[in-house]
Amino acid sequence: MNDRVLVVGDVMTDVIVAPEGPLVHGSDRRAKIRSRPGGSGANQAVWLGAMATKVVFAARVGADDKAMYEEYFRSLGVIPALAGDANEPSGVLVTILDPDGERSFLSDRGANLHLCSADLPESLLAEIGMVMVSGYSFFAPGPRAAVKKLLGAAKARGIAVAIDPASIGFLEEVGAAAFLEWTAGADWLFANESEAELLCGEADFEACMRCLGNRFANVVIKRGRYGAALGGKDGARVALSAPVVNVVDSTGAGDAFAAGFIAAHLSGKDEATALAQAVAAGAKAVQKLGGQPD
Repeated sequence: MNDRVLVVGDVMTDVIVAPEGPLVHGSDRRAKIRSRPGGSGANQAVWLGAMATKVVFAARVGADDKAMYEEYFRSLGVIPALAGDANEPSGVLVTILDPDGERSFLSDRGANLHLCSADLPESLLAEIGMVMVSGYSFFAPGPRAAVKKLLGAAKARGIAVAIDPASIGFLEEVGAAAFLEWTAGADWLFANESEAELLCGEADFEACMRCLGNRFANVVIKRGRYGAALGGKDGARVALSAPVVNVVDSTGAGDAFAAGFIAAHLSGKDEATALAQAVAAGAKAVQKLGGQPD
């Protein structure tokens, strides 16, 4: 089995805001503000690179930033396949952190919204063992069409396809039925509990697992501090608890989790070992600021 991963998703600059207390409408609040490289797809690619997995990352950025991003990704063990947009800037995400480490987002996806088929040629699939697509790529018509075409080519070649829904807010906007139709036939789904519940219309964890298992061959549900489970149409096959850690910032934890699982899976590890590596990666991610490894 080929062990190279093709990740398709967003590149963003994360502006992380940690206020000292509740926001004061119409006035000031002291805060710690930091800027970090981010984007769900970019995070996954960089975490995979940090795990010594061969990874290609396809995305669209502002033309003025293209050379800088290419150098950045190469320095982190990621092969960049970036398109430059002459009209739109690279995406920016403002993250507002709560004291408990949970976060709210303000997103300007910029050049990411113009990802097109020319940015995702079938040549990207050479020597690829899995294609991992961030759900953000399905939430706008242009990127969605491009990704669906690429995934069709991947399936025709027998390449495994994995989907991460990525955003409960955007999922609510497009609707569960539409998202499930767009991602039909994928081999893997990596969803958190809120995303799983929305996609199934079920509040029960086991019911969600079986429901999603009727649409995806393998389902991984991330349960935050409760750990994670892997299963399918017959329910959970493996479930693990999460270690108790000091949560600094949960941004990118799901991306690190998915990368940890995929890296272990493609290296031939069994399901329990892969899930354990995923949980460990997610726990490591929440203990630092930003969505990518240091």
